[in-house]
Amino acid sequence: MKEKIIALFKERFGEEPVMYASSGRINLIGEHTDYNGGFVFPGAIDKCIMAGIKENGTDKVRVYSADLDSYTEFGLNEEDKPNEQWACYVFGVCREIIKRGGTVKGFDAVFAGNVPLGAGLSSSAALESCFAFALNDMFNDNKIDKFELAKIGQSTEHNYCGVNCGIMDQFASVFGKKDHLMRLDCRSLEHQYYPFDAKGYKLVLIDSRVKHELVDSPYNKRRESCERVAATLGVETLRDATMEMLEANRDKISDEDYKRAVYVIGEKQRVLDVCDALERGDFETVGKCMYETHNGLSKDYEVSCVELDFLNDIARECDVTGSRIMGGGFGGCTINLVKDDLYDKFIATVCEKFNAEYGHEPKVYDVIISDGARRL
Repeated sequence: MKEKIIALFKERFGEEPVMYASSGRINLIGEHTDYNGGFVFPGAIDKCIMAGIKENGTDKVRVYSADLDSYTEFGLNEEDKPNEQWACYVFGVCREIIKRGGTVKGFDAVFAGNVPLGAGLSSSAALESCFAFALNDMFNDNKIDKFELAKIGQSTEHNYCGVNCGIMDQFASVFGKKDHLMRLDCRSLEHQYYPFDAKGYKLVLIDSRVKHELVDSPYNKRRESCERVAATLGVETLRDATMEMLEANRDKISDEDYKRAVYVIGEKQRVLDVCDALERGDFETVGKCMYETHNGLSKDYEVSCVELDFLNDIARECDVTGSRIMGGGFGGCTINLVKDDLYDKFIATVCEKFNAEYGHEPKVYDVIISDGARRL
């Protein structure tokens, strides 16, 4: 990919670019906890967005998306927002740096990526983080710290792409560290690295290749449930709630809201249990927590679908150590912790059975925990 980008850059702009990259991410555990002020447990992966960039001495940005074979130019003022959706990510990063008092000058760029689209691996956050890191490195001598770079990516989504996302994806993409996962406190942004040296195991994503369109907004409805329960319990978010508090107020909470809160409070503890287990090298406990998370997301939070439950059932049948939905739900991937000696049989079984049931094979992505945003 690197050689291809350099060749395309030379062909289009006649110079040699400076190369940057930023990674997609997985989340081992901690789902739907970010907007509840809780913990998540992501890591950057070896699938990335890569860009060749060079200052061009003008006040214009000229950028080519190699994967889409699409080229555009735009200025750096608010009214210069491009029409192409993909270019809004690059434009938004430029504007968010400028709004914070940083410098961005005209530049040329060619970018491409191998983060699978639609699989919940945060290709958009990788794109934002790649350009935020690169422009800060080129024009600001790294004056903007990494926390702010993650927020620049998040603000780009909010203000220029119409997505009201949390901070986890951009944070993982900027702060990722090879062979380490990170426990991120979504309230304080405090984070701690945990070595992920899973000798004898592989992490693998099984992508169902389905996404169910829902008429209402299930995410907002889940969030409203959580906020209602927090208000009833007299806490800021469910991060501060306990099962004892929930049970003591059971008669004031609807059945649906109660189930949502049971999941979130349980998931908060599972993230902490997984951290402790990883420090002991206890992958059986990690796997047990993953299955519990899937069960909670399916039965209590109700964000699964038949295809994802089917994938989870096959993982159990194949003695996979841990498996769960990864991401918002209603389609997408399961993340699986698989012993090396069971891996080939599991992949063959899951592809065969899923194809027999749904008429297409799932996609399989092996995961290697990698570094985040960087200059190559």
